[in-house]
Amino acid sequence: MEPLIQCEDITHYYGNRLIYKNLNFEVQKGKILGLLGKNGTGKTTIINILNGYLKPQSGICRIFGERMDKLSPQTKGRIGLLLEGHIQHSYFNVLQIERYYSRFFPRWKKEAYFRLLEKLRVSHKQKISTMSCGQRSQVALGLLFAQDPDLLILDDFSMGLDPGYRRLFVEYLKEYAASEDKTIFLTSHIIQDMEMLIDDCIILDYGKILLHEPTDYILKNFRRFTFSASSDAFAENQIVRNTGKTGNRWETYSFASIGDVRAVLSVNNEISDLKEETLSLEDAFIGLTGKY
Repeated sequence: MEPLIQCEDITHYYGNRLIYKNLNFEVQKGKILGLLGKNGTGKTTIINILNGYLKPQSGICRIFGERMDKLSPQTKGRIGLLLEGHIQHSYFNVLQIERYYSRFFPRWKKEAYFRLLEKLRVSHKQKISTMSCGQRSQVALGLLFAQDPDLLILDDFSMGLDPGYRRLFVEYLKEYAASEDKTIFLTSHIIQDMEMLIDDCIILDYGKILLHEPTDYILKNFRRFTFSASSDAFAENQIVRNTGKTGNRWETYSFASIGDVRAVLSVNNEISDLKEETLSLEDAFIGLTGKY
């Protein structure tokens, strides 16, 4: 099956600062893919490149087989896009903005919009300009569902939502994607939400992709190891990551078995009390990217 999203050899700079070099990834139809990365690693930048709003120094992205810089109106109509900042036309109220947007989308399903807002208890006559950031987020998300897009691209989708509404929306989004066979590409700074939602995970570092794997694979195989050591002499290697000391214990992270980790750490060192811990996706993210 041809990937729904393809990015090939994307290289981009802001001035002299490298954002990516030869970035490559794909998103298959029907998948929910989460893009994780620290601030400044280029999460919003790749979304802007995908949609043709920003031209990279080199490389190409395709959505539904079309180049990012030549997306047809028909293809754009199949994409529901939510960027940071969320919603325009704040002088409308909830009813007026639904009528306005409905004119642009031939597959418009207003019941999807009102169903979500009913769950989130947003008044139909309230003006967008008088809403909190979280309420505006809810309206924007409802408008996206009403478009009935085949692909949802959501940049920091949970911004402004309190914990209860975030949980409600994550459950709603997962149910929506499964029942309608939708594809979703999203970012969020709240990794706990992503763990509940995404099928696959891309973790960005500065200039490159650190990891692109199914979420289940990461949770089942990536571990934190704590131990005591006779010295801080650890050989450089590709097995363990971000080895450091917290209090009087050392810690490191790895996909390898405890036996392989012990063998690597024991080079030029004496290791004792080695323990293995399972991780949440947020812990795994810190283990892969480092705390700072």
